[in-house]
Amino acid sequence: MEFKDVVKNRYSCKKYSDRKVNKASLQHILEAGRLAPTAKNLQEQHIYVLESEDALSKVDKATPCRYGAPTVIAVAFDKNNVFTYPGGKRDSGVEDATIVATHMILAAADESVDSCWINFFDPDELAKELGLPDNEEILMLLDLGFAAEGAGPLENHGKRKDLSETVSYL
Repeated sequence: MEFKDVVKNRYSCKKYSDRKVNKASLQHILEAGRLAPTAKNLQEQHIYVLESEDALSKVDKATPCRYGAPTVIAVAFDKNNVFTYPGGKRDSGVEDATIVATHMILAAADESVDSCWINFFDPDELAKELGLPDNEEILMLLDLGFAAEGAGPLENHGKRKDLSETVSYL
């Protein structure tokens, strides 16, 4: 698929079928995350693939937003392995994990796998429930699967502000 079509047509799926993501597609998605750039190439991300009944029940306990997806990826980062920017107010953890997640979302679309970025959960509670190390923080959950019949983008999916409303040249 052409990249411009991937970014134009990708939407947040909110209703999944039972069809599982095949191993080759999942590997392609995970590889796209591995190749994502990170500050100083620290690669502080840690990706958790949640597919077991136990793991998915923990996700369901944490959020109503799994929407039946057969696979959920938790994107976390090592809080002790981040680059601190000048001024000391920000570090690379959230940014780098966001880049990793975005690469995986676009790779999923390229594989014709539907996805949804999920932030509606308490990351500390879920990390504890999943038994993640204390030095890791979950940035987001990524639902992966195939849209159920009748699922699709919101009616306003194609409506975007004009560039003149969102871009300024200085």
